[in-house]
Amino acid sequence: MEKFSYAFYQESANYILKQIKVKPKIAIILGSALGSITDMVEDKIVIPYQDVPHLLQSTAPSHKGEFIFGQLANQPVMLLSGRFHHYEGYSYEELAQPVRIMKLLNVETLIVTNAAGAVNLDYQVGDIMLINDHIKLNGDSPMRGPNLEEFGPRFFDCTHIYSPKLLKLAEEKAALLDYSGFVHSGVYYFCPGPNFETPAEIKAIRILGGDAVGMSTVTETLTAAHCGIQVLGISMITNMAAGINESSQSGIEVIDVGNKAAGKIANLILEVIKTL
Repeated sequence: MEKFSYAFYQESANYILKQIKVKPKIAIILGSALGSITDMVEDKIVIPYQDVPHLLQSTAPSHKGEFIFGQLANQPVMLLSGRFHHYEGYSYEELAQPVRIMKLLNVETLIVTNAAGAVNLDYQVGDIMLINDHIKLNGDSPMRGPNLEEFGPRFFDCTHIYSPKLLKLAEEKAALLDYSGFVHSGVYYFCPGPNFETPAEIKAIRILGGDAVGMSTVTETLTAAHCGIQVLGISMITNMAAGINESSQSGIEVIDVGNKAAGKIANLILEVIKTL
């Protein structure tokens, strides 16, 4: 079978369809240390990534590497506990795989979460940023190579790559939860990693309009835009980016802060899903 053909993705999706009872309407990709929402899923069916034909394997710390299907707020959902990154050695084309499988499972809405560093000087550790746009100035597109018309057109629009409707809904739910004081709307800047950025790079990112910086999310969102899935992006601010204060950058710090604050994002996602 040809790699990255429609049949390639269909074989992965068909395996999953045989394991689940209900097709998911909503998918959630869980970022570093943001896995607590999995405890809220009812009628849970867990499928390890290693069991799915052709699927990549997650190697990032705190990423379990499994699909979780079930009910969340009475909605059929699928959760990705563990995502894939370019820094793990995967090509940008390979990173399109999970979202294309979602499309074949009939997912309509994708909620992407991540741990991010604050570039905006008004942000603090523990804040939440609702992504209203992103900047990606390096690396290939996940849509590079022959286009699969079954998923979407060769050239596709990214004007509203993060759904304005979902963004407004999330802002309304944040206000109801009394989160307004630490929830922002901002631009996510993609860097490939795995190294953290230099202070000079962070200054440049701020000048270009980035509010937070991270190593994920954008490839998934681009793939979703290509195949017509609406996206809500949520960043947990787990650290101040390089050069803002005297502290050094640490992956352990990111996971620690994420573990402490993940409940806030879980509650916000739950309220959003109730309305979808």
